Parts: sequence; structure tokens; C-alpha cells
Amino acid sequence: MNYKDLPQVDKILNLSRFKNAIKAILSKFAREILSEQRELLKAEKTCLNADEIIEKIAHKYEKFQKQELSKVINATGVVMHTNLARSVIDEEILARAKDSICAYSTLEYDLNSGKRSNRYDYVGTLLASLFECEDAIVVNNNASAVFLVLNTFAKGGETIVSRGELVEIGGSFRVPSVMQSSGTKLCEVGTTNKTHFYDYENAINDDTKMLLKVHRSNFALVGFSQSVDIQAISDLAKKRNLIAYYDLGSGYVGELGYNLGKDEPNIAKIMQSGVNLLSFSGDKLFGSVQAGIILGKKELIAKIRSNQLLRMLRVDKITLALLCETAKAYLNKEFSLITTPNLINKSLAELEKMANLINSKLNRPLRVIKTSSFVGGGSLPNKSYPSLALKVDGNAIKNEEIFRANRIIGRIENDAFLLDLRSILQGDIAELIQKINQIQE
Repeated sequence: MNYKDLPQVDKILNLSRFKNAIKAILSKFAREILSEQRELLKAEKTCLNADEIIEKIAHKYEKFQKQELSKVINATGVVMHTNLARSVIDEEILARAKDSICAYSTLEYDLNSGKRSNRYDYVGTLLASLFECEDAIVVNNNASAVFLVLNTFAKGGETIVSRGELVEIGGSFRVPSVMQSSGTKLCEVGTTNKTHFYDYENAINDDTKMLLKVHRSNFALVGFSQSVDIQAISDLAKKRNLIAYYDLGSGYVGELGYNLGKDEPNIAKIMQSGVNLLSFSGDKLFGSVQAGIILGKKELIAKIRSNQLLRMLRVDKITLALLCETAKAYLNKEFSLITTPNLINKSLAELEKMANLINSKLNRPLRVIKTSSFVGGGSLPNKSYPSLALKVDGNAIKNEEIFRANRIIGRIENDAFLLDLRSILQGDIAELIQKINQIQE
């Protein structure tokens, strides 16, 4: 093969197979691969022919396309699958938020006065009403919330926290590192498995600014272990004129089925403990968008609002619009619009009905088996609950690859590939049936 036999970039871009490709990206890949081939020719080594070069470009572009944020069907059974974007926004919630997202909006404009307003006032009122607290503010995620709270109230001082609550969350982000970056000095008390009330009491000194409790949302201590509840911590903080802050991580409204809420009190109940500040993620059990929601006393929220770092952590109109619609749905008791708890609370009878519907439309029905799943998303660790799944016969690894190529993400359990019905959305059933039938052909 000679240099003149290498395909030209403009001709590659105009091939019919690439008619829907992003030309700038395709051109970049084509030039890189052609450059590799020229180097091989220069070194008098064997290089690819024209057809092989085009196939290599196509393969690289297809690999790039699969990195795009795109829809998949979640058949893992994990309702809050972190890698699959956790909570799903109901289409009605999106529709209600659409006008303020797709047009100019009153993000920081007061229709009453015609002057500039604060983007947190409306959402703060909604959340304060929902959780029966004085005020609320929103930042871009709960790690930001932790950082901002500590920076506002404990910078230059000490924050007392149980050693057994210094957790590492997904992506190797360590809560102690986030906390130390805020400018506070951590005062670790207790041991890994046991922390007593007197540990907090004895550690308080003139530099102490805050008593912090971190919810162990992604792991559990079992056996010979003990911790101090937020009520006792709040009472001690009040007695010693300190701030009690609860980093809940993942909080929910209402009730969780299958006894999942036994050791996981809802947000409203925690606020009744007298805690000064509480923060949690908007996209976990709350079932909304990614956000860090901070609840608390009005004067404390006001101090957070005045922290200059808030501007770096603030949320945009899309997050605010969707979060507000979620909060309004909760307040109006439109619980059917909150997807995450609905999926978690689905009965086995409902799952069986779904299984029968799917099988009734499959060319070759799949066997329905009993199984169990986890909520996921760094919430309710070690707490499995029952589910039903469709078992796909054959090599589990091969089946997983085939279904994944069709954007259906299942799981392998006991050497079998399963489609767990717990996490499958009602609106995805028709597409799932169609794809399974195509795979079975």
C-alpha cells in the first residue's frame, strides 16, 4: 500500500454510514488513524488497507458514541443505581418545570417589586414547609453541603465527630477530607465500633464549634457496636451552646416499605430532635435531582447564605425548577410522581403482574424467579428486600453482553443472567418486550 492509497478525510466524512456522525469528532478520529498508518508506511511496516482503515475509524467512533449520556433500561433491581444516574424524574415533574427551564425565568427577579431577588427564597419556603423547619438552602450536592456548613460555622475551630462515622463515599471521596478542606479541625472521639455520650462530652473545649453526626449510609456496623443518637447530641449541643449538625446523606419523606425504614428515620422525625442543621442528597431517597439540601434554624441558614463560597456551590435554574416541582408534589400528596420510593415500595403482586404482562408478549416466555435486591445509591446498607426477576437461559456472561449492547442493564446471580423487575419503569416495558423479542430471534 502507498501513501496515495490512503483514503482522504473528506471522502470518509461523506460516506453514507457516517451521515449522522458529528463531523468534527469523526474528522479528528480519521486524522489520528490516518496519521498512524502514514507512520507505519514511513517505517516500511505493514499497514491497513482502505476498507480496514474505515472500519477502524467506525469502531473508534462507535466506542465514543457509547460514552454519551443516553437512556438505558435498568433491570439490575437496584432502584438508586449510582452508575445509572440514581433517581428518575417523572415526566409530569419535568413537564411542570419545562416552561421555566426553556424560557427566561424569574431566577433572581421579584415580580412584586421589580427588583433583584434571591434564588433560594421560594425553594427554601417549600422545603421548610415540607420538613416543618425554619428555613432551607440548596447547593449542588451533599458533599458541598457538608463543606459549606463546616466552613461557615467551624472554620478555625474544632468539630467533634465519632471515629466510627468517618466514612468514604463513592469515587474514593472521604468525608474526613471534605471536612478538613472546609477549614475545621476534626476531633475524633470513640473507637471504630463504639462511641459513647461521654466521649462527646469530654472532648468539648474552648475551640469546639460543632458536634457532628454522620449517618453511615453506605455501610453498617454490626456486633459489638454502639453510637449516640442525634437527640442526645442535639441536647448536649444546646446545653453547651454549640451547633448540632447531622450529615444524613440520604433522607426520605413518608414511609419505606418492607421494613426498610426501621433503622432509617425520615427527615421530619430527625428535625424533631432539635438538631440545628441537617443536610441530605436530593437525588437519593428523596427522589429528585442531584442537590445538597440543608435544613435548619433561620439565623443559621442566613449565615450560610452570606458565605461567599455559596456562589461557587450554587445550583442553576434547571435544578431549582425540578426540585421545586418535587417538593410541591410531596406537599400536595402527589406521591405517584416520586419515582424512587414508588419503585422501592412496589408489592410482589405488582411485580408478578408486570412479569406476566411481559411474558404474555414474548416470543419465548422467560422463567420468573424469586430474588432480592438492595436499594443502592449509598443508602440502607446490607438491607435487602424481596423482588422478582426474569431468568434468561444460557451463558450468563454472554447474555449480559448481548443485553448491554441493546442498552438493557441486568445482573448476574448464581451463574444466571437476570432481569430484575424491581427497577424497571412502567414506561420501559413495551421497549423491553420489543428488545427481548429481537434478541431471541
